Amino acid sequence: MSVSLDIRLKRANKVYHEGERLTGVLVISSKDALQHQGVSLSLDGLVNLQLSSKSVGVFEAFYNSVKPIQLVSSNMEVVKPGKFPAGRTEIPFEFPLQAKGNKVLYETYHGVFVNIQYTLRCDMRRSLLAKDLSKTCEFMVHCQPQKSKLQLNPVDFSITPETLQNVRERTSLPKFLIKGHLDATSCAITRPLTGELVVERSEVPIKSIELQLVRVETCGCAEGYARDATEIQNIQIAEGDVCHGLSIPIYMVFPRLFTCPTLETTNFKVEFEVNIVIVLHDDHLITENFPLKLVRV
Repeated sequence: MSVSLDIRLKRANKVYHEGERLTGVLVISSKDALQHQGVSLSLDGLVNLQLSSKSVGVFEAFYNSVKPIQLVSSNMEVVKPGKFPAGRTEIPFEFPLQAKGNKVLYETYHGVFVNIQYTLRCDMRRSLLAKDLSKTCEFMVHCQPQKSKLQLNPVDFSITPETLQNVRERTSLPKFLIKGHLDATSCAITRPLTGELVVERSEVPIKSIELQLVRVETCGCAEGYARDATEIQNIQIAEGDVCHGLSIPIYMVFPRLFTCPTLETTNFKVEFEVNIVIVLHDDHLITENFPLKLVRV
């Protein structure tokens, strides 16, 4: 007997804010009449923290601070035990999206060591001989946009052998001068990161110029913190030995799910940085780092 269970939210983009109601329908399809022991819906919002392999075993206290943090949890019985007729049955539902106690609903974010996820799960219990059915559906939570206007402060940069850090032998470095600016480092998450870059001169031919978006995730407690930086995306903005004195546009869209407004709490932090990476023909890497502050406006 083929039976299917599905959750369909009313909003196509599945984006909700705290205090709103999740509305939709449960769709049950069955060729024959279907006996069941009740249908329930549960809503969960969790922050899952993970330790990187380099931090495991370093701090005992970490193990308590990396337990999942529950932001929202509620469930309700949608249908009492009974029977569904053959064919397709739609059951409407409505769920308030309210945080537990004094907690705040953080924005949905899929990272490496920090994961903030909201799910809706439907369970249909059935008799001993038939298998229980369940269906999970993820939805997204966006924080309320901030009221104040975003101040756009351009950041100028100039990269030369003298400005580089972590260099062993500065004398062996080729001579180069790369100038440019980012239009802002306080960015609206829905708008692209923009700016421009000019290679004024370079003794060694350039192989490639790239923009690298990095997430910096910090987990921990008062005893210590584990801070890990990992790449989200890498975009090539120039290929080969570019013309000197030519303005190269910088343009990067922040990916959904993998970025969220910059977040700082007692147990974890999620921050973002962008690296401008110049790859020389001898495979030397020149990197300039800019911390970013992402906000929703």
